[in-house]
Amino acid sequence: MDPVIDRYARRASPRYTSYPTAPHFGKEVDEACYRGWLAELDPSAPVSLYLHVPFCRQMCWYCGCNMKLASRYDPVADYVRTLRKEVALTADALPDRMAVSHLHWGGGTPTALSPDDLATVMGDVRARWDFTENAEIAIESDPRTLTPEMAACIGALGFTRASFGVQEFDVKVQKAINRVQPPAMVGDSVEQLRAGGVSGINFDLIYGLPYQTVESLIETVKLSAGMRPDRVALFGYAHVPWMAKNQRMIPEDALPGAEERAAQASAAAEALAAEGYVAIGLDHFALPEDDLAIAARDGWLRRNFQGYTTDQAETLIGIGATSIGRTPAGYLQNIAETGAWARAVEGGHLPVGKGRAFIGEDRLRGEVIERLMCDGHVDADAIGAKHGASAGWWRDAADALAEMQRDGLVAVNAGRVSVTDRGRPLVRLAAAAFDTYLAESTARHSVAV
Repeated sequence: MDPVIDRYARRASPRYTSYPTAPHFGKEVDEACYRGWLAELDPSAPVSLYLHVPFCRQMCWYCGCNMKLASRYDPVADYVRTLRKEVALTADALPDRMAVSHLHWGGGTPTALSPDDLATVMGDVRARWDFTENAEIAIESDPRTLTPEMAACIGALGFTRASFGVQEFDVKVQKAINRVQPPAMVGDSVEQLRAGGVSGINFDLIYGLPYQTVESLIETVKLSAGMRPDRVALFGYAHVPWMAKNQRMIPEDALPGAEERAAQASAAAEALAAEGYVAIGLDHFALPEDDLAIAARDGWLRRNFQGYTTDQAETLIGIGATSIGRTPAGYLQNIAETGAWARAVEGGHLPVGKGRAFIGEDRLRGEVIERLMCDGHVDADAIGAKHGASAGWWRDAADALAEMQRDGLVAVNAGRVSVTDRGRPLVRLAAAAFDTYLAESTARHSVAV
């Protein structure tokens, strides 16, 4: 392995699905603040909706999400009733009936809901919002628990995209992460959804898992490509057992080291390219005709809490416990604990837990970081001029960028910063050079590769 890449790969950095990042959210953003932000929205501008379901029917030991194991349906049914009330409360807080350009159900596992409950909530959403002509309507699912009835329901409700957490097909790895799902099981789920009219299929793969090897991951890529998902996300496993207690079930001595992780990431990326997928940003891949590949090629790719996206809406409205949203004024996150979230909603309150209003250079730096993460290059002075900053405003990033430039990872010329092909796996570290909050942060982040 390249010793320079190995040295940088051990460094930790945020994933930059927002700026400022979530560790900098605070209690200063409350319900009154959020209501003010919603009231100020432009009614003519489409928004995005994110609905969060924190329940899963089976526990995955690698998972770092805020989730609850749904051994009985009663808690899920209670959650749905409260979710419906939050849908109504949120719509009532808007200045007018608005259009939706993207809707995403995440979790957890949204298909832990019954088909009837999923249809009921979607009916509530459609009763309060319009949808743009080409709106993307997406849902995450688990092939271990997806039923034919739910697959048919998803198609009938007009969903256009579904995502599956494939992760790895090697049985030893699957047992070590408590997610056993043979290729045939995943393939059946894909075919059921396609037969129901869901045209877009996403797969998530993970490298850096216990007992995983380059060879097993390449085989997983080949098996996945045989099912022809339109998009593939290739994530590095983030081992954060201090945050996700279920990860303590994973044997740490079975985890690949930094050099092995980097080799896995590189080999999987090469294998995906050989299967006809185009690299998108840091860790996504898509078939050339997919909208994500087109957005990356034409320079309008975006990045939010769901990762890389074609979503152009400036407002993302999060609904459900722990969901995160964004308005032109700042970020907010709902209360994470489902009991406290439910009590707030049942009391007629928007369940805001914390957030962050944009101040100073936040929008400027956020745009620079997003463009670096999406395009691999950015004209920092041009974006600075758009935000009213003087040329060279970004000089505080010079030291970190200078080190990466000496090592052939970035090129800096007259305010234009470009990540080289060699440095592409380390784009998060280049973005971190523009993060003025990182040095003072006590948050622990995953390694760069």
